[in-house]
Amino acid sequence: MSASEQVQPEIGDLAPPFCLPDQDDHEVCLAALAGKWAVLYFYPKDNTSGCTQEAREFSSEVERFEQLGAAVLGISPDSSASHARFAAKHQLKLKLLSDPEHKALEAYGVWGQKKMYGREYYGVTRSTFLIDPEGRIAEIWRKVKVKDHAIAVQRRLKELRAGT
Repeated sequence: MSASEQVQPEIGDLAPPFCLPDQDDHEVCLAALAGKWAVLYFYPKDNTSGCTQEAREFSSEVERFEQLGAAVLGISPDSSASHARFAAKHQLKLKLLSDPEHKALEAYGVWGQKKMYGREYYGVTRSTFLIDPEGRIAEIWRKVKVKDHAIAVQRRLKELRAGT
């Protein structure tokens, strides 16, 4: 799929539905979170420095997100087995979903051509989507910088819950 054909969901759109296996091979469907807020963060690869930092930051904030009525889901093309090892190694307290066929990644417009050191390849653009209880996209962060991102997402969730 070329970048020009890439679907780019926007704020206010219905969140694209998906069902994906988590690190324990249990199916997780977005529809099951109806009535709750959901934080979907898309990341490139387990056990890389930026992805590890991002996962650890979201994991350390999981209880606060839950207190705000939000589930946190990390999604990458890695396998459930890779996610299980990653979660165990870093004592992660959140669900990591496996999307090796790129279905959710493409539906959210985060899978595409990238360039590094002059080499072109397909991969995940680190992005986060905040989904409201009605299943609509309430906020989007594209090309995320990892440091303090989980706190920024949490701050925006508080603002949206307060109606500001």
